[in-house]
Amino acid sequence: MQSKISVAPMMDWTDRHCRYFMRLLSPSARLYTEMVTAQAIHHGDQQKILAFDPLEHPAALQLGGSDPELMAESAQAGASFGYDEININVGCPSDRVQSGQFGACLMAAPDVVAACVRSIRSSVSVPVTIKTRIGIDDRDDYSFLLDFIDATAEAGCDTYIVHARKAILQGLSPKENRSVPPLNYERVYQLKADRPKLTIVLNGGVTTVAECKAHLAQVDGVMVGRQAYHEPWFLTELESAFGGGSVPRDRYDVVAAMLPYVEHELADGALLKHITRHMLGLFAGLPGARAWRRYLSENAHRNGADSSVIMGALARLPEPGNLLASKESAAHSTGG
Repeated sequence: MQSKISVAPMMDWTDRHCRYFMRLLSPSARLYTEMVTAQAIHHGDQQKILAFDPLEHPAALQLGGSDPELMAESAQAGASFGYDEININVGCPSDRVQSGQFGACLMAAPDVVAACVRSIRSSVSVPVTIKTRIGIDDRDDYSFLLDFIDATAEAGCDTYIVHARKAILQGLSPKENRSVPPLNYERVYQLKADRPKLTIVLNGGVTTVAECKAHLAQVDGVMVGRQAYHEPWFLTELESAFGGGSVPRDRYDVVAAMLPYVEHELADGALLKHITRHMLGLFAGLPGARAWRRYLSENAHRNGADSSVIMGALARLPEPGNLLASKESAAHSTGG
């Protein structure tokens, strides 16, 4: 079953440490790996690339590629590691991805994507989904999107995560492609209305619980991205509104829950900076947030850095009681 809320695959961000941290904030949100290429899985260290903590479930593996046989092989590897979903990337606009003939440029080759869907579905029992844009370059009319959806749905895909912007394949950087092309939520709503049997998840520019609620009146799910990374507590707000799972009482509880994981990972050879970089925004908007970020940033990279660095960062924050009082005061002052 597709979660109502999911967290986008974000290159260099949604690694296994990030996903573990996010799971503590939201028990039910579906978490996605960074895009992993089928070539990397075929040639690389699968244990290093694909291993993840069981706490991360439900977790989806996002694959980049266009060779049906190689994609099926990579999907099988992902399924063997326990991923709950295989997602095909048809949304990334970077030059490197285009040169490998995958990502957003594949919207212009629905037959290729359909072949990948068939090949993967014949190889694994977990759901196969697609993350796509609403169009590319000057091919951004609704019929272009619908043709792509219909061709790949016929191959067996029934769930689409649709970034409500077109991709500009030449002239814009990946970063610019996340903000310059205008959002067109209505097109995603129309897709759901015209293809009601498909599961449609909307992605792009969502930053508040109210926005999620409005979108969920039109589509089946919402995928959030950078807002959840820069201000992770947003995930607990979404969980409370749409997930129904238990959420941590406060941010201090999240840090306490991370400490055993940190100790285990450090003992296994991980570096503290690779874990704490995902935690920098935990106290965003609250007293002491800057001191928390600064202490972690300045100390987590040092040789031999361990969990005492996290405790040192906590020491620069108000006491939990003071923190809760400041939250209540802020709520009253804003009429919240």
